[in-house]
Amino acid sequence: MPAARGGAVIAAVYAPAGALACWSLGHTLWEGLAEPGIALAFGVLIAVGELAGWGPAPAAGGGRAPGEREGAPLGAAGALAYALLGEAGGRPTTHGVPQTVAVVLAAGLVGLVPQIARGRGPALDHLARRILTIGFAATCFQPLYNTGTLGTWAASGPVYPLFMTGLMALTALCDAVLAAALARARTGWPYGPLLRDELRALPGIGSAICATGVVISLATAVAGLWALPVFCLPLLLTQFAFRRFAAVRTTYRQTIASLARSTEIAGYTPHGHARRVAALSRAVGRELGLNEPDLDVLEYAALMHDIGQLSLLDPVPDGATSPLPPAEQRRIALLGGAVVRQTGVPAEVAVIVERQADPYRDQPVTARIVRTVNAYDDLSGESAGPGGSLRALERLRLATAQDHEPRVVEALARVLACGGRAV
Repeated sequence: MPAARGGAVIAAVYAPAGALACWSLGHTLWEGLAEPGIALAFGVLIAVGELAGWGPAPAAGGGRAPGEREGAPLGAAGALAYALLGEAGGRPTTHGVPQTVAVVLAAGLVGLVPQIARGRGPALDHLARRILTIGFAATCFQPLYNTGTLGTWAASGPVYPLFMTGLMALTALCDAVLAAALARARTGWPYGPLLRDELRALPGIGSAICATGVVISLATAVAGLWALPVFCLPLLLTQFAFRRFAAVRTTYRQTIASLARSTEIAGYTPHGHARRVAALSRAVGRELGLNEPDLDVLEYAALMHDIGQLSLLDPVPDGATSPLPPAEQRRIALLGGAVVRQTGVPAEVAVIVERQADPYRDQPVTARIVRTVNAYDDLSGESAGPGGSLRALERLRLATAQDHEPRVVEALARVLACGGRAV
């Protein structure tokens, strides 16, 4: 995506978020704070959720860990509960839309502090999304409740909680659309796969956030503010579990990267070759629209695609196996796949490594990507001299009739044109 177009998308999100924030703060300061005790309790809950939600920055080049699509689920649930709060301890509330947004904004600004200190990337995107989605939920609920319209529609039975659940789901959908649009503007990655990844995350942590928000709102209406710590605890424990799982996943990726370096340490492949191929393969996979799980498999396979070379008595020059006889290439690929199967990674990773010597028309798209990116890195190495990248890309284009899929080569060219080569 061109920088100007990406900037326009970001401005299209930031402008209404900024306008809503300014109006809400101004209105709240002018009219005064309604039910200050309730506002303070929910503000503290949201701020604590924001502060507790952000872990260490992910490793460069890695995908987002589970739960990172909403980095502060407890804060999100608390904000949604406040937006859909009609009563507290049996007494009607009157905070309305402006105060809801103002409280969420103040708590969100508190949550920005550790993000900025840790150098995490665009923190304002998260706050802009939060303001717009909470503003949407509060606008759909507060006027209907305060005027009695909602009570007329759903005076009894399960209609009221079903309405709240449906509104939560619609709010989560709006947030997914905004998150994918901002990610597209920031990275230039295809919008469709980004939105698909966001939607796939909704049944997991997204459903937990929505359900907790509904439960907190309903429980506070009956039990008062004592319901907040009681009903927030399950989500908080779930959040910590996601954090631990994300840490294990990061360690797992680092272990695979260390294993992949064994060919470099032994002198079979150039320094940094596996890392470059993995990073560039992931970028090409995104360009082709692969989803997040497939990108993880692709990255693991790209890291370990040369592991079979450890079976050679003598290293081949620059680690390039293409000049070897087809039978030898096939033997190296099968041995590499056998080694990969012993590491405990998904079976799809071993399949990609084993299929590297097959004709590209018989390979899955992930294997085609690794094959093409590996060839590019071999052809454009330091020994290629000035202009080596362009010559390497031209040689790949000339080989599309037999060795490389044209669609993959052109995706690689687009990534390189955007400065996507790994260093």
